[in-house]
Amino acid sequence: MFGVSKLSLWVLTGLAAVTTVFFNVYIFLMTLWNKTGKKKRSPSETLIMALAVADVTHQLMCYVWMTMDGVDSSCEIAEMFYTVLLVLMSSFKFTIIWDSSFLTFYYSTKLVSTPNHCYTQIQAAILKHVTLAVFLIPLFGLATCMPILMVFQIGNYTEGVKQQIDCGVLLPKSTTGMVYNVIYLLLSDVLPGMVMLKCCISISIHLAIHLRHMKASTNGAHPPKLGSQIRVVQMSLSLVANVLIFLMVDLYINYEVVVKHNNSLGVTFFITSFYSTVTAMVLIYGKKTLWKTMIHDINTCLDAYPCLSCLKMPKQNSPPSEPPEVKT
Repeated sequence: MFGVSKLSLWVLTGLAAVTTVFFNVYIFLMTLWNKTGKKKRSPSETLIMALAVADVTHQLMCYVWMTMDGVDSSCEIAEMFYTVLLVLMSSFKFTIIWDSSFLTFYYSTKLVSTPNHCYTQIQAAILKHVTLAVFLIPLFGLATCMPILMVFQIGNYTEGVKQQIDCGVLLPKSTTGMVYNVIYLLLSDVLPGMVMLKCCISISIHLAIHLRHMKASTNGAHPPKLGSQIRVVQMSLSLVANVLIFLMVDLYINYEVVVKHNNSLGVTFFITSFYSTVTAMVLIYGKKTLWKTMIHDINTCLDAYPCLSCLKMPKQNSPPSEPPEVKT
């Protein structure tokens, strides 16, 4: 489809996998170690840790599948092995998207207050049971993906064509399969995408109103300053943009695989790896202390290798005075 060989995608995905595992393991460990005393872990920390675990697990499974698919080019290994692995990867991708959606929703509730009583009750219920949600999302994702084994079928390809097809791929051949595929895409891509888009609009409107009020209060004497709050806004909007771009690409590749029967799963895994890396970096950037700690740790490691000093990241000095930081 994209004119990229399986070997090239395997190499590119491997490079992306290194950064995905590094940033997600880093943010998971730092979030885990930052819990001190009897202080209760915030909903954002719970969601970030769940997202990091799902990202790393999905990445490792993707790379195992790509490696096996490359080595077993004629699909001699039982097709069911590849199929089950693909179903598990689909469920973890479902988990990643919904964890990202809930995380963006949480940040929008911290930044935007709404007078809508019904919406406020939904916010309170989700935030109160966030730990339960973290465990239910993967289970719901697995339950949503399991019907693939029953309603999808392995395509009947000639020997020459089969060499170009990914091993274990199931396609919707019947009306039931097509209906299920539409329902799955609505649950895994469209619905969380709409939630994040709504959060993006709410945050953008809040930011515009806030800036207008600040500018009016200073009579335009100097540009309004949001302090550390702008960092949370930038992180939230970046998360939304990253997810929406990923979902559009994912929907297009699904169309290529299901409708045109193109060999595109390797591209999907590479895009997912890149998405996971960007998401982890954005989340680290959103926590100022964590971002500064990571820069310090990277620079300290590079100090041991003078030849790599050009890779050192510049340190950011905080201004003399800032408004209190918004808890993320």
